[in-house]
Amino acid sequence: MRLAATDKGNSRPDFYRDGRRPGDAVAEWNERTAQLARAARQVVAQRQGRAPRRTYATGISHGGYLTRRQLENHPEPYDGGVDWESALRTEGGPNLLTSLPVTVPQQLGAARGEDLYAAGFARGSEFLWPYHAKAYGRLTQKIYRAEFSPSCDPACPGPSAGGALEEILTPCASDSSYDYTSRPASVRRAVARVALSGRIGRPLITLHGDLDAAADGGRLGGVRADGGRERTRTVPPLLRGGGRYACRRAVRHLAAAAAADPALLPLGVHGAGGVGGEGCAAARGHTIARPAHGDVVDTWAVDRGV
Repeated sequence: MRLAATDKGNSRPDFYRDGRRPGDAVAEWNERTAQLARAARQVVAQRQGRAPRRTYATGISHGGYLTRRQLENHPEPYDGGVDWESALRTEGGPNLLTSLPVTVPQQLGAARGEDLYAAGFARGSEFLWPYHAKAYGRLTQKIYRAEFSPSCDPACPGPSAGGALEEILTPCASDSSYDYTSRPASVRRAVARVALSGRIGRPLITLHGDLDAAADGGRLGGVRADGGRERTRTVPPLLRGGGRYACRRAVRHLAAAAAADPALLPLGVHGAGGVGGEGCAAARGHTIARPAHGDVVDTWAVDRGV
């Protein structure tokens, strides 16, 4: 097995400064990932004397989004992919700019729990809200709003999201009242350039936590080709292009915290039925229960029977 990874062409909190127009930085992530896949296959062929038998894309969070985007727009180099806790990005919403703004006033005491539920945050995930808002939500809202909607507040974050960690994590005051639906059409066009369509051209396995309070308010980061949403508790229709879908429930953003908090450990693993492609037999949906004892984080053989 050979692995290839990329920093997406630009990284760090100031990534939004890259490019000439809104959305350019994220668009470059997609192009760099496609270039990496092609280059990796060529290098393997040069060094090993033959092309790789299988090539898979995989990523976590925005890397999961990139996995989906690759299988939608550049499926040729891949045999399939796994997206883990992917961020959902659609032109009309939901997307990060429709779910994350509410975390800013919520932390300031200006929004209620009902406001977060309305934005898509799952009931039962309340214990995760304070940590995720501080470590993820407010920062992500600030820098992605700067990437796609810079005219909203040119002065914040401005040329830099900050130097010290506390400064980087501090939200912009304007984000407490940010409303994606009221922004100019140019904002939607910027998001549309890098949006997900659901037209996946290769088999895909999706892993997402039903209490994930970081990625799009806990919603699954997927859309179907007909514009509908994939859900963790239902078996969705087949994805266009023969893509097969599976979901592993209760896998949560920043999963390393599970080692310290048993409440974050997976409750079980569910594989939703689907068809891999023409001539392939349908896979039965089933669940593998979480073991009652042992090192669940490092030794749970979740591949058994999936």
